[in-house]
Amino acid sequence: MYFDTPAVVIDYQKLLYNIQDMATYAAEHNFALRPHVKAHRLPQIAKLQIEHGATGFTCAKISEAAMLLAHQHNDFLLAHQLAGPIKMKKLNQLLEQADVIIGCDSVEGASLLQQLATERAQTINIALEVDSGLHRCGTQPGSETLELAIAIRRQCPNLRIKGLFTHAGQAYAATSREQLREIAKIEAHSVVDTAALLTANGFSIDLISVGSTPTAQFSHLVPGVNEIRPGNYVFYDAIQVGLGVVPQERCALTVVATVISRPAADRVVIDTGSKVLGLDKGAHGISLVRGFGILLGWPHLSLERLSEEHGVIIKTADGPLPEIGQQIAIIPNHACPVLYRADLVHVTGLNEETVWPSAMRGSR
Repeated sequence: MYFDTPAVVIDYQKLLYNIQDMATYAAEHNFALRPHVKAHRLPQIAKLQIEHGATGFTCAKISEAAMLLAHQHNDFLLAHQLAGPIKMKKLNQLLEQADVIIGCDSVEGASLLQQLATERAQTINIALEVDSGLHRCGTQPGSETLELAIAIRRQCPNLRIKGLFTHAGQAYAATSREQLREIAKIEAHSVVDTAALLTANGFSIDLISVGSTPTAQFSHLVPGVNEIRPGNYVFYDAIQVGLGVVPQERCALTVVATVISRPAADRVVIDTGSKVLGLDKGAHGISLVRGFGILLGWPHLSLERLSEEHGVIIKTADGPLPEIGQQIAIIPNHACPVLYRADLVHVTGLNEETVWPSAMRGSR
């Protein structure tokens, strides 16, 4: 198939296999599967995830939950701290129609939610975010999280602490499968052990949730986890390949580009740049990727430089250069932002040519 490029392309059969594979893993270990929708933000994929066992969705934005709500999904974990009157107004609207657990890591954040709960005359469910090593949001495991829980119980009577969640994003800096395994164990222990401490102090903890695609495969190593929240697994990408999570044959999303110039014997230029592929060379510190994507079928070439609308490919070993007009499929380093910027995606592997329009390009 020849595309109008740049084109974002999803291989449906690979997508479906990835969804089924993670669902099977979750079922085998009695985990609830609450995938992170920010990886795709497409209702068609959300529907497949529910059909294959997902119990609800993790959202980074209220707008993501609103998009899913419009497609008859209504069970969400907002794994992002909320602050300010605009976000509280949007949350209030969401609570009218959906079951929502809201992430929280401070008394100040809890107080905003308590005010909303009082106005609504209802109990709001929250989950405390635990910092398992990424050092982004979240309280430290153990006593610091317990202190927060006690303060919320005392000061916020309309909030129910449903459980704990964490995200070991530092897994993206791992350099071996063994490191991933150890990070996954730290991730799980941070919430499992903290849940035990809270339980011993009179809290009823229903949710013990971990979430990242690289560590998901090791979530069963620490008994007590009852939910996983991977997101990128629907597609995988060059970063996941570099981490050793999957071989490149599992990657379901590519960006197709057209060669537009051959200005030197060792260099070609494509019509796809940073506006599509992004400049991500590894989330949270990874050093296992080269260039800006994997060029399928061209192992002797490397996508070395990106301008906004151009990509510069160089030869790194003997072999031919593609001709002007020839198209190249690229596994992006990070698939999620590619979808964020796309107006539509082409879907192959179905009985007929299919296009899925973006459901919420760039929404807040």
